[in-house]
Amino acid sequence: MSKDDSQPQSAMPQLNAPAPAFEVKTTAGRRSLADYRGRWLVLFSHPADFTPVCTTEFIAFARAYDEFQALNCDLLGLSIDSRFAHLAWMRNIKETFGVEIPFPIIEDLSMTVAQAYGMIQPGASDTSAVRATFLIDPEGMLRAMVYYPMSNGRSVPELLRLLEAMQTSDVHGVATPEGWQPGDKVIVPPPQTAEEAEARRQEGYEYTDWYFCKKEIAA
Repeated sequence: MSKDDSQPQSAMPQLNAPAPAFEVKTTAGRRSLADYRGRWLVLFSHPADFTPVCTTEFIAFARAYDEFQALNCDLLGLSIDSRFAHLAWMRNIKETFGVEIPFPIIEDLSMTVAQAYGMIQPGASDTSAVRATFLIDPEGMLRAMVYYPMSNGRSVPELLRLLEAMQTSDVHGVATPEGWQPGDKVIVPPPQTAEEAEARRQEGYEYTDWYFCKKEIAA
């Protein structure tokens, strides 16, 4: 067996497939993926407690917590640290920055969840979870994955934007263009037959070409 073969291999979860199930200890007691059934979930990992970039991310998530809640979405953090380290870090953030962390953080000392979700990237670190973010829908399906390098913090506003874009697509059966924001026009699914393509110009959309049309949706 080569040295590379001896390293634990992280699985990579698949989009639009059931998110890997888990039952874990957190700073708010035991949690399982099933607990979040009926709500969206943002599950996100960070390399380590008491690190500066991670601290800025947790502050940003905490400040956006009410916005996520308004979108029927919960937050759940994770790192390969103990609950005691998590609790000490949460208390330090409150004392030092005046920000209370309102969501649980998973203790994943065994790296079970990190491995199941592909949070361990050997090219970055064999012992720390990278900055991975997973958006899981109310049916427990994995809908989006976003990975950042260890050196750069993720954008919480972008995750909020993505969440609302996916919810808009689900409700209205549309796609959203680059940089879409709530209130912007959305993209109508393209025609599937030659007859539908021929009729598209007369269907009342903002028409650019048969495959590219936009429309407004009610707020």
